[in-house]
Amino acid sequence: MEIWLWALVGFLFILVLLLAGKIVLFRKAARELAESFADRLITGTNTLLDLPCRDKEMLRLAHSLNMQLRKLREERHRFCQGDAELKHAIMNISHDLRTPLTAICGYLDLLKREELTEEAKRYLSVIENRTTVLKQLTEELFSYSIILSAAEIKKETVVLNDVLEEGLAAYYAAFRQRNITPEIHIPEKKVVRQLDRKLLSRIVANLLSNVLKYSDGDLEVLLEETGEIVFINTASQLDEILAGRLFDRFYTVETGRNATGLGLSIARTLAEQMGGRMKAQYRDGKLMIYLQFLNEI
Repeated sequence: MEIWLWALVGFLFILVLLLAGKIVLFRKAARELAESFADRLITGTNTLLDLPCRDKEMLRLAHSLNMQLRKLREERHRFCQGDAELKHAIMNISHDLRTPLTAICGYLDLLKREELTEEAKRYLSVIENRTTVLKQLTEELFSYSIILSAAEIKKETVVLNDVLEEGLAAYYAAFRQRNITPEIHIPEKKVVRQLDRKLLSRIVANLLSNVLKYSDGDLEVLLEETGEIVFINTASQLDEILAGRLFDRFYTVETGRNATGLGLSIARTLAEQMGGRMKAQYRDGKLMIYLQFLNEI
């Protein structure tokens, strides 16, 4: 009886060891599967998941994940192809619009030299205004398509203090026309980064242009020694949802109807291409846009 009992105990002990080993193998296989899946998502490689484990259930799981990976790659390829076609179409359309717009602007200048009634002058002013907006949109479309083509970035040593001061000085007249007196906080210490100066100037210009569209009449600009630049202005016509959509392509708030909806999208794309980041927050009626470059030298 004791021999039979010890045999049963030995059998159960071996069974427990086998089950524990099986569990360890399952955990290892699951971990390898998760790591491989995450790697495939990041790298976008065409290599499918493979497991050294021959367990049927784990192999079935790997097969199911491989099917999802194939679908994901197809969708990614379709998206990339559609995005490339959209960029190409935008570039062609904006380029084709330039010639007739140039001709229209030329004829408008000639028409302004003629003797016109006051009513005709008013109509002409409206046409001029609409033509200017259309021309601006065309230029923004063309610039956007070029920027998204990932043009070569020429990095150099850039002092953020100087670029920010230059940008604010360039918009001095526009701010004065809107009765906006910027409150500027720039440290004495030079904040130096390796960036494309031309692209950084474009980012600052687009952000200041956004202030002119949505500010209620104020602007505060802060440059931190950490490389973060903050643009703060009261924007009563916005809310958290609208502020979150300001970076969307072609999105404009009704009060910014003369805008193209590309300025902030271009700014964030350029910032990300140079290793920076940009985000917007809306709190207590204030719109805050944060621009940061972390690559200290």
